[in-house]
Amino acid sequence: MDTATRNLVRQRAGERCEYCLLPQEASPLLTFHIEHIIAKQHLDDEIDDPDSLALACNRCNAYKGTNLSSIDPQTRDLVPLFNPRQDDWNNHFQLHGGEIIGKTPTGRATARLLQMNALQRVELREEWLAGG
Repeated sequence: MDTATRNLVRQRAGERCEYCLLPQEASPLLTFHIEHIIAKQHLDDEIDDPDSLALACNRCNAYKGTNLSSIDPQTRDLVPLFNPRQDDWNNHFQLHGGEIIGKTPTGRATARLLQMNALQRVELREEWLAGG
């Protein structure tokens, strides 16, 4: 992936994880990943198209992996995961303190699969929010 594409993805995301909203500054030792929303193994003809890329913190990227869908913990239905290029974050999630609440089946399934509300992650978001 070329430098211009990497810079575009980072700038478009405002240097924040497009899944959990954690800013890069809150994780200075781990550089956030340019993530393929649809993993290369599924769709290799658009590998580095900026419309198929997102900025993801290490945790969100690791838990998402190659998954395209998950189970909504409320309905038990199989639903697509949140796609930062197609979905509006505020339609699917809301912040409640440091916790991310899924408002839709996609939001709930994504928050669960990516473990967005693991205690350490909630505490880190709360610290970051308290600092302004």
